[in-house]
Amino acid sequence: MTFARTQLDELLHRLFINAPATSLRDEDRRKSDEMAGLLAEVAAAVARRAPKGEFVLVDAAAGKAYVGLLAAELILAPRGRPARVRVIERKPARVADCRDAIARLRLPQGSHVNIEVVEADVADLAAWPSEPDLVVGLHACGPASDVIIDQSLAARARTLLLVPCCTSKDVSAAVLAQRRADQLGIPRHAEVRRRFIQSVVDAERTLRLEAAGWQTTVVSFVAPTVTPHNLLWRAKRVGEPGRMAEAAERLARLRG
Repeated sequence: MTFARTQLDELLHRLFINAPATSLRDEDRRKSDEMAGLLAEVAAAVARRAPKGEFVLVDAAAGKAYVGLLAAELILAPRGRPARVRVIERKPARVADCRDAIARLRLPQGSHVNIEVVEADVADLAAWPSEPDLVVGLHACGPASDVIIDQSLAARARTLLLVPCCTSKDVSAAVLAQRRADQLGIPRHAEVRRRFIQSVVDAERTLRLEAAGWQTTVVSFVAPTVTPHNLLWRAKRVGEPGRMAEAAERLARLRG
């Protein structure tokens, strides 16, 4: 499924700007490009899963819930089947923005899509539904991406679409990477070391998912000119023992 730029521009303006006689800024247009790429992934995940009962999507560390709300109007509602979107966001101002935007959604009459907004830290497992069909995390900064991975595992989510953002010193794998960089004699030139550290962080997240039984691929969901944080982790819970054992062994070696 593809989404037209004009369609996404209109929806972003209506939901999150809502100011007549204004136009989207360049950063808003880049958000449209991001949404086009990510919503195509969401639509594919929904089509693959397509349960007979309610489809449950979690928008984790959601911010203004761009993904959850656009998916509700463009993907879930048109299916005409029961669906629930759980938005988890800890900042009150963003929660308020999200609730305002929900009022401007245009869902079909009689739509079976319910949207729940939970003001909570994404680390609070009580905020998560059990066994959601799909978890989406867009630009979860620093350790938030790792928390989303951990909580998706704990909640026994079926599919995860994760787009990490910046890597800070609070990311545990970054601390590991710094230590390994020193052991290997990686130069301290900022750009050289930064790329090494990011590679270790990316590898650790991938292997952690694989070792937990998730078939994982990493793809560019938009061009790097749209955002430098353009890698998407697409993980599906399959529980294949051989793959899990190999990933666990590789993860142990990476961690030293």
